[in-house]
Amino acid sequence: MAPQEPRGTYLQARYKRLTARRGPLKALVAVEHSIITAIWHMLTDDVPHHELGGTYFTQRDPERATRRAINALNQLGYTVTLNPIEDAA
Repeated sequence: MAPQEPRGTYLQARYKRLTARRGPLKALVAVEHSIITAIWHMLTDDVPHHELGGTYFTQRDPERATRRAINALNQLGYTVTLNPIEDAA
């Protein structure tokens, strides 16, 4: 049985974000550094690994995620208008 690729993880989200700005090799080295840092903290503090999830960056700063999505659509040639959703609850 082949190992499964991790999907929806913090490291995958970090790699995708860095690849766009710095290229695949520098992004890979940055993710490797993140892994080494996480391992060091787990070993020195004697704590288990806590996966932040693939939506960590979106949850941390929703306005930034909104700006990134708008900029991506603008680059594709679309004009974007945002309208807040009525409170459905």
